[in-house]
Amino acid sequence: MNAPERIVIIGGGQAAGWAAKTLRDLGYANHLSVVADEPHDFYERPALSKDVLAGKQEPESLRLFSADVTSILNIDWHRPQRATKIDRTTRQVHLDNGDLLSYDRLLMATGSRPRLPDPAWAQIGGVVLLRNIDDALSLRERLASCRQLAVIGGGWIGLEVTASALSMGISATVYERAPRLCGRSVGPEVADQLATLHRAHGAGLRLACGDLALSSNPQGGARIASSAGEETYDTVLVGAGAQLNVELAQDAGLTIGGGGIVVDGTGRSSDPHIFAAGDVATHPVHGICVQSWANAQNQGAAAARGMLGLDVNYDDEPWLWSDQYGVNIQILGVYTSGSSCIHRLGGVGMDVYFYLDPQQRLQHMVSFGDPRAIKLGRRWMATDRQLDPMNLADPSFDLMSLR
Repeated sequence: MNAPERIVIIGGGQAAGWAAKTLRDLGYANHLSVVADEPHDFYERPALSKDVLAGKQEPESLRLFSADVTSILNIDWHRPQRATKIDRTTRQVHLDNGDLLSYDRLLMATGSRPRLPDPAWAQIGGVVLLRNIDDALSLRERLASCRQLAVIGGGWIGLEVTASALSMGISATVYERAPRLCGRSVGPEVADQLATLHRAHGAGLRLACGDLALSSNPQGGARIASSAGEETYDTVLVGAGAQLNVELAQDAGLTIGGGGIVVDGTGRSSDPHIFAAGDVATHPVHGICVQSWANAQNQGAAAARGMLGLDVNYDDEPWLWSDQYGVNIQILGVYTSGSSCIHRLGGVGMDVYFYLDPQQRLQHMVSFGDPRAIKLGRRWMATDRQLDPMNLADPSFDLMSLR
């Protein structure tokens, strides 16, 4: 293996962590630098909106790797610091403290940040965001004395926080501008079931609420004015989607598309020396940015192989999961409005929605409480299997016979 002398990774999240670990596991022994804007070692984020908020997990348990394993990776850490410029001519990364890092291969795993619809909201005392460990601990502290929580944004993070708050006995209301929850990632049938699930547990849903106006409440917290009227809350979580951290790549002249850095199956960008993985990188098959735990891990590992010049072609079907009110929800593939929906009603709390293309091939599916169906779906997608909609819809039909 003709290994590069110096590899620099920008980012300290899951994609960065698995890239670093994979590099060392593959025998890469040369210089490895990581630039991270947090002081923590690599860690997972899914629990931040669930068990960390509920006090069931502490930040130490979120580590990707133990302290001993992280130490063995022999990383030249630059944290908490930010990369401010990439000079592709000299192959150097400029840091906010004035340092310069030279690279032969550069991995951009810069992730995303919460989108704030109105920058003025950040100045309102009761308004919070959730992205990192410090955010989660701060929100957990607020929830300890919170009676009424508002969540702006009916996406996955917002719904998970809503479920966590209600499980703690806190009143929670979701504000969503669109007419349905998670409308950009699932079909209307699934969105309606999500709404039913949340209403059954006492969540308030303000769908199609229009533009919001937030203001400070003299007694603490914040006020929200919408088409539904004006209401006061102790805490307002803004979960209105994510903003991908592509500015550094754009300034460096890398090709941007689908919202993120365009890469091929090796993770390589339009610059042969620069790779990208995780939230900020496009999926090489679907051409969109997939913000999920599995994509961050697997695309990060694939990019490590790509940087070493090894055979790799990342084409995993997008997969994500969410736990809400004890229900495990799994989503596979990419939803498109032109596909037909088949609803399979299983046992108590078990529903599966299959979305087929005109050739009756599976394009997307969502399971509520039935992870085995997702495993079958992976096989069907991998083989482009044609499926019988009547069999899929029939709860007495054994799907395992289609393995």
